[in-house]
Amino acid sequence: MSALPGVEYAGASSIRGPLLVIEGVDGVGWDEVAAVGLDSGEVRHGIVLDVHRDWAVVEILQGTAGLRLDEVRVSFAGTPLRIPVGEGWLGRVCNGRGEPLDGGPPVSGRQHRDTSGRPINPAFREAPRDAILTGVSAIDGLATLVRGQKLPIFSVGGLPHLELAAQVAAQARVPEDASFAVVFAAVGITHADAAEVRDVLEERAAVGDLALFVNTVDDPLVERVVTPRIALTVAEHLAFDLGRHVLVVIADVTSYCEAVRAVAAARGEVPSRRGYPGYLYSDLASLYERAGRVRGRPGSLTQLPVVTMPAGDITHPVPDLTGYITEGQLVLDPELHVRGVYPPFDPLGSLSRLMRLGAGPGKTREDHLEIAAQLYAFSARARQVADLADVVGADALAPGEARLLEFAEAFRRDFLSQSRRETRSLEETLERAWTVASTLPRRELTMVSEAALEARYRPPGGDEGVEDASPDASWQSG
Repeated sequence: MSALPGVEYAGASSIRGPLLVIEGVDGVGWDEVAAVGLDSGEVRHGIVLDVHRDWAVVEILQGTAGLRLDEVRVSFAGTPLRIPVGEGWLGRVCNGRGEPLDGGPPVSGRQHRDTSGRPINPAFREAPRDAILTGVSAIDGLATLVRGQKLPIFSVGGLPHLELAAQVAAQARVPEDASFAVVFAAVGITHADAAEVRDVLEERAAVGDLALFVNTVDDPLVERVVTPRIALTVAEHLAFDLGRHVLVVIADVTSYCEAVRAVAAARGEVPSRRGYPGYLYSDLASLYERAGRVRGRPGSLTQLPVVTMPAGDITHPVPDLTGYITEGQLVLDPELHVRGVYPPFDPLGSLSRLMRLGAGPGKTREDHLEIAAQLYAFSARARQVADLADVVGADALAPGEARLLEFAEAFRRDFLSQSRRETRSLEETLERAWTVASTLPRRELTMVSEAALEARYRPPGGDEGVEDASPDASWQSG
C-alpha cells in the first residue's frame, strides 16, 4: 500500500545518522520515495528503509545535517525510487543521484524504471560470449573480458586502480561494428580523482557513448548506496531494451560496502563479519547479477567493478564475497607498482574464467589462447626461479634458469607495461606476446601448436635458440 498523494506528515520523532523516523504514517511501504520539505524551502529526498505499524524509517539521500525535528514535513510518493531511462544519459556527467554536474538540463525520458532492477530469469540467461577489447595488453592478452561477464579488479590503496578503470572505460570497444556504450559509476572518490576521471573520459563523453556518475567523499554517505543502482538501471535499459553492448565500471565497491555498513549500524542492526551486515552477500549479488545476456536480445551488460582490499587482505568480506559471485579477478601487485610497471598486473593472481567463451578461433585469433597459456606457464616458472635466486644468488643459476629471469624482465617491460593513454590493438598485443615468448628456446614453448610456432615464433636475431646442455636446467622441460 502507498500513502495518499499530497498527504504531508509534520515533524519527526528522531534523527539518527542519515535516518529520519516518522510516526503516525498510514499506508507507507518499503522502498517508497519520500520528499522532506524544510522551512527554508529546501527539499531533500529519501527512501523508506523500514516500516512498523504507524512509523517509518526514511534514509535521507542528501544527509540529515541541519535538520530539526520540528521543521520537517514528509510526503511519500507511493512508488520506489525511479529514474528516467534512455539515451539521454549518454554524454552526460551527473552526481550520484543522477542530477547534472555538466551544466545541462536534468535528464528526462519517456520511460521510468525502478532502480532496484529487474532480476534476469535464469531460464532466459545466455552464456557470456565474444570479447570486449580494452586496449590494455595485460587484460586483452591474458584475461580477456567477455560480454556479459563480471570481472572485478582487486587492488590495495595507493595502486593505480582508478586510473586503470578510467583507461579501460575510455578505450574499450567491441571488435565488430556494433553499438557500444560505457556507464561509469565513481563511488566515494576524491575531487582530484573525480577531475582526473572526467579528463580521461572527456573524449568518450563528447562522442556520446558514455554516462558518468560521480559520488565524491564529501557527498552524503547514503548517496553511495544508490549511485551503483542508478548507473546499472541506465545500463540495463541501454543493453536489454536498446540493444547496446554496455560496459559498467564501478569504482569502487568497497566504498559502497562501507556506506551499507554505516547505514546498517545507524539502523541498529546486528553486525556480522567486521561490522558488515549479514546480508552483504545478497546485497552485492543484487548488483553483480544484473550483468549478463538475455536470450533473444542483442545487447549485453558487462561489469568491471573495482574492489580495494583493506591492508591487502583478500579474505576481507568485500573481496571474499565478490569472488564468490563474479567470474574471475584482475589482481594488481604492489611490488610491480614499486618497480614502475603500469598497469601492475599480477598474471599468476589474475584469471578470467570465461575467457575461452570470448577468445580463440573464430573469436579473436587462432593462437590467442595458446600463447596466453604459454605466457602464464613461463611466468610461473620464472617466479620459482626468482625465489631460488633470492636464496642462492643469480650467479649460481643455470643458464636455462637465467634465461627465465630474462624472460620475466622482457615480459614486464615489453608486454605488461604501457602508458596510461596508450591503446593497443589485439594484433599488437599478441605480437608482443610472441616476441616475449620467443626470447626462450623454441623447444620450451610446449603449450602452443607446431603450426603456431611455424607462423609466429621469431627468436631475437633469427637464432632458433641454443640447446642448454646444463643438466641443472632439465627440470624446466619436465
